[in-house]
Amino acid sequence: MKKVIVIIAVFISLTTIVNAQDPSFSQFYASPMYLNPALTGTTWCGRLTLNYKNQWPSLDGHFVNYNAAFDQSLDRINSGYGIMFNSDNMGDGAMKTNTISGLYSYHLQLGREMFLNAGFQATYIQTKLDWNKLVFGDMIDPVSGTIGNVTQETPPPNLSMGYVDFSAGTFFSYKGKYYGGFAAHHLTTPDNGFYNLTDSQLQMKMTVHGGANFDVGMNGHNEPIIVSPNILFQQQGKFHQLNVGCYVNYYPFVGGLWMRHNFENADAAIILLGFKQNNWKVGYSYDITLSEISNASGGAHEISFAWEFCIERDKRRTLRTINSPEF
Repeated sequence: MKKVIVIIAVFISLTTIVNAQDPSFSQFYASPMYLNPALTGTTWCGRLTLNYKNQWPSLDGHFVNYNAAFDQSLDRINSGYGIMFNSDNMGDGAMKTNTISGLYSYHLQLGREMFLNAGFQATYIQTKLDWNKLVFGDMIDPVSGTIGNVTQETPPPNLSMGYVDFSAGTFFSYKGKYYGGFAAHHLTTPDNGFYNLTDSQLQMKMTVHGGANFDVGMNGHNEPIIVSPNILFQQQGKFHQLNVGCYVNYYPFVGGLWMRHNFENADAAIILLGFKQNNWKVGYSYDITLSEISNASGGAHEISFAWEFCIERDKRRTLRTINSPEF
């Protein structure tokens, strides 16, 4: 039985609202602009990032998310700009959401060792519903459990919708050691329901994140060994999530271990292994599900890739890059 697709159908048929949460990446800083618009243009050169996540692969109707982004610093005006694409596939294509975003950030130096960024994001969102891929309760035979009946549910008047969305954020760095940020996504809480109801807004998402870099020694490559404890909190509607963990940078490798909690119980343990060389890096992480569906879900696999390349470097650059984790 396609459990996840059934769940989607139940939400649409019984509540006629889609108050969904945003898809999330376990490698938060590997998709920096997705995490916080203020992280746009924070590298010396142009940056291309690619992200892929497959959540609950052992279940029919799993969730697959893709993210691709490019950003570039504008040295002469202490700014950065970027463009980002995201595709979220739910229930083997039962519901697809595609977004395209334009981002801008301004970089301000507050003192010799303190930096502050402010970022803004404008996004166009399009969501499509494939009614034929949904499974409702009245389609399931109560005896055999097979799916074959025709549903009596009425499809919404429109199976596709598009709307504009706005987000903003800030990020600071002190002495290249301490850093943190705040982001607010979906500032206008746009209507994202397929049915014309008043209670179908996309809930605002609030993100608070921060951490520190501690130099604990040198490795065989004469590179510093960096230990980076981090924390990330997100709230969207009634959904709360807390992530606590630590990165260890031992060039050219990066390792990480995180715990994700929803304030009711532990949700997942996240294991990360990354490799970086010169101007590129690649990372893999696995979410070990700790909830009741752990045996059946298959966890979540995530892969990230980033490449930094200089198109034109301004020799008069006055601001330094902000330090933040690689993944």
